[in-house]
Amino acid sequence: MGRPLKVRLTSGAAGDNPQAIPLLTGLATTQVLADRGYDADRTLAFITTDLQAVAIIPPKRNRVRPRDYDAVAYQERHRIECCIGKLKQFRRIATRFDKYAKRYLAFVQFASTLLWLR
Repeated sequence: MGRPLKVRLTSGAAGDNPQAIPLLTGLATTQVLADRGYDADRTLAFITTDLQAVAIIPPKRNRVRPRDYDAVAYQERHRIECCIGKLKQFRRIATRFDKYAKRYLAFVQFASTLLWLR
């Protein structure tokens, strides 16, 4: 439905891919949609073996053996981008106005709750 399920706050230098497994842990799903940044063997193995789901992640361009993925189903990923856009409508999130990480995370969680209540 394009609403946030889990939120994890990291430092600005942290990559997205290391956060994938902790965020996916405990979710019951049949498909996982993500962009090329999540195309790592460890993440793909977690999705297929632990979650028993289909990974709809396009392969990176530098992958030695490109994988197939469902390009039609990948078009639904726009909902993720729309969700991020809705969160960024809150000025405190878009400008990262808060000085402390705890406050920023609390407001992201509050804004996520508001999206669920719409």
